[in-house]
Amino acid sequence: MKFYIEDLLVYFPYSYIYPEQYNYMVALKRSLDNGGPCILEMPSGTGKTVSLLSLISSYQVKNPSIKLVYCSRTVPEIEQATEEARRVLQYRNSEMGQESPKTLCMSMSSRRNLCIQPRVSEERDGKVVDALCRELTSSWNRESPTSEKCKFFENFESNGKEILLEGVYSLEDLKEYGLKNQMCPYFLSRHMLNFANIVIFSYQYLLDPKIASLISSSFPSDSIVVFDEAHNIDNVCINALSINIDNKLLDVGSKNIAKINKQIEDIKKVDEKRLKDEYQRLVNGLARGGSTRADETTSDPVLPNDVIQEAVPGNIRKAEHFISLLRRIIDYLKSRLKSQMLLSESPLAFLQGLYHATQISSRTLRFCSARLSSLLRTLRINDVNQFSGISLIADFATLVGTYNNGFLIIIEPYYQRQNNTYDQIFQFCCLDASIGMKPIFDKYRSVIITSGTLSPLDIYTKMLNFRPTVVERLTMSLNRNCICPCILTRGSDQISISTKFDVRSDTAVVRNYGALLVEVSAIVPDGIICFFTSYSYMEQIVSVWNEMGLLNNILTNKLIFVETSDPAESALALQNYKKACDSGRGAVLLSVARGKVSEGIDFDNQYGRCVILYGIPYINTESKVLRARLEFLRDRYQIRENEFLTFDAMRTASQCVGRVIRGKSDYGIMIFADKRYNRLDKRNKLPQWILQFCQSQHLNLSTDMAISLSKTFLREMGQPFSREEQLGKSLWSLEHIEKQPASKPQQQQQQQQQQQQQQQQQQQQQQQQQQQQQQQQQQQQQQNPTNASSISPNSTTQ
Repeated sequence: MKFYIEDLLVYFPYSYIYPEQYNYMVALKRSLDNGGPCILEMPSGTGKTVSLLSLISSYQVKNPSIKLVYCSRTVPEIEQATEEARRVLQYRNSEMGQESPKTLCMSMSSRRNLCIQPRVSEERDGKVVDALCRELTSSWNRESPTSEKCKFFENFESNGKEILLEGVYSLEDLKEYGLKNQMCPYFLSRHMLNFANIVIFSYQYLLDPKIASLISSSFPSDSIVVFDEAHNIDNVCINALSINIDNKLLDVGSKNIAKINKQIEDIKKVDEKRLKDEYQRLVNGLARGGSTRADETTSDPVLPNDVIQEAVPGNIRKAEHFISLLRRIIDYLKSRLKSQMLLSESPLAFLQGLYHATQISSRTLRFCSARLSSLLRTLRINDVNQFSGISLIADFATLVGTYNNGFLIIIEPYYQRQNNTYDQIFQFCCLDASIGMKPIFDKYRSVIITSGTLSPLDIYTKMLNFRPTVVERLTMSLNRNCICPCILTRGSDQISISTKFDVRSDTAVVRNYGALLVEVSAIVPDGIICFFTSYSYMEQIVSVWNEMGLLNNILTNKLIFVETSDPAESALALQNYKKACDSGRGAVLLSVARGKVSEGIDFDNQYGRCVILYGIPYINTESKVLRARLEFLRDRYQIRENEFLTFDAMRTASQCVGRVIRGKSDYGIMIFADKRYNRLDKRNKLPQWILQFCQSQHLNLSTDMAISLSKTFLREMGQPFSREEQLGKSLWSLEHIEKQPASKPQQQQQQQQQQQQQQQQQQQQQQQQQQQQQQQQQQQQQQNPTNASSISPNSTTQ
């Protein structure tokens, strides 16, 4: 359907719309008009992506030069967004006909997901795929008449840059196009990103400086940037600028240096001119000169504004001198890791210690990453991943030479489970997520941060250090309550339950947790997902359940599957869990908060009728890095330690329970099994669309009360429910939309404005006439005062 939001005609590809979608688009339109960043929380499963794409693609009709850059977390989410974009654009084009603007929507992913070269695409390890690809496409390989080449890349180089595409291209579409036209989909998509109206890819292509400078640096500043599922965006920013180094990595780095040194000596014997040419490029300030698109693998690890635009210092222009410098850096790091004490210091203090020991300045360090990349290209090394050790050390050198504020160096022992020993780890930690987001906020016209779980919103604005132009926290409109939250504080025996460290292993608590699952599995149809606070706690509690015979009781009702830390095992468990749900047998999936299941997988309909959250998933507070970040947030942004820890735990909890509601026709029970959830300071940090269902009868429950409430809820959900019952409240037609103030067509708005202007003009004319009459009366009084005095009392009596 088509409808107006203020002066914008919106093309929405469905005949009905949720009120949340409409309100979301109104807020989004206001944000785009104002410019700047905005933050929007919308209930899970209510069509956030299609709302966003419909509004912005309609906005592009009025503003054709604006580009949409849509960022999501995982490949399935990228594919899902691409299909929504296809549906939106098909509808818009069918409605506009010949007037529809030509639009290119391009998705982008790694070589592993796009390669069609038979030998390379057989590999499943992304690093191996990258290495084989570079082996076939590097400029030095293509210059050799005898070496094997990639015909798909050769065709792209010959003809790909002349191609003008139109339409929507998912990752599969790109591969099909590549096979049909014998052209490389990966390099084609990289090239076409600059010409696409809508770009859909992963966060890393915008937030990780090593990738972003190659992929997205040329995007225009008037682009609209969307971070979808952005509840963990602060962690993405921090991880992109943090590096961990241990003794094992330093040993790998030393071996890398020996190997590079040997290759330098070999080249000197056969092609010394290559090294001299590189030296001359560095003298001229061209650290990346002479490299092609295929040769560029990664860029500097620092943010675009912090890349140093100078010639490489003279003391590292020669390959031998640079290798010697890297060896000194490794030796210094090894000496620092010999200490068995916990140490923390600022990057500035580290640089002073490094300079006193090695005479290496911070300015020289800033060039290490670019200098190593140049050397690896000069040596014509295809498999740069075999040099990942020294590459990471060079990245660290560049980062520590560039940044000080908002960063900290921590050296601490960590436990190795394999050897049952402790080893030291050197951590260069970014503590300030706003450093990674600042270039995005500074460059782009509009930045939209959106998710189903962003509560409380004000913490994001503090952590990312921005002032949003629009902030919206939308509730869910429903004719029937399809969510049943249960705050469980005690078992059937009235003993309190919690995963607090001092009671989590109590026999009574573990027994009550197991009895809860036994009773829930007996009444809830299809699938149940259980989330534990950690793998170790899950292993401990399941072992005790087995000794108590509770697992056998559960197995009489449903099959049991377990998520492990092994991705292949977890994928198989998930596949069989869904198979059991499809067959009607029913299943229980035991998984971990912050694991793969809690973040990226939806359990819609029969796959998730109930979710049980065992405890509050607090992050490990023993981590020295976390302690440093908490201290930084307190000092810089006045975010108290307990406030952040609770916020972080509750956003994780919200993500876990939100897995089971993927639409208004879906329904699910959410059991928060910990007495601490009953506290207002914890509960209020849940999203508004969950809080709205937390009535008094859902709070402070025992297991018996929760089971009774769940039975009543499931009976209600089993009743027939038609679309007609939803119309007007939880579902709107065009007729309902046109009654909204923001959606009266532009002509009606203009008529109203004209009427208001006419009324204002009439009022002004009446005021002018009254003023003229008063002036005439005053003049008459001045000319004939005797008449005025005789008239005055008469007029008063009248």
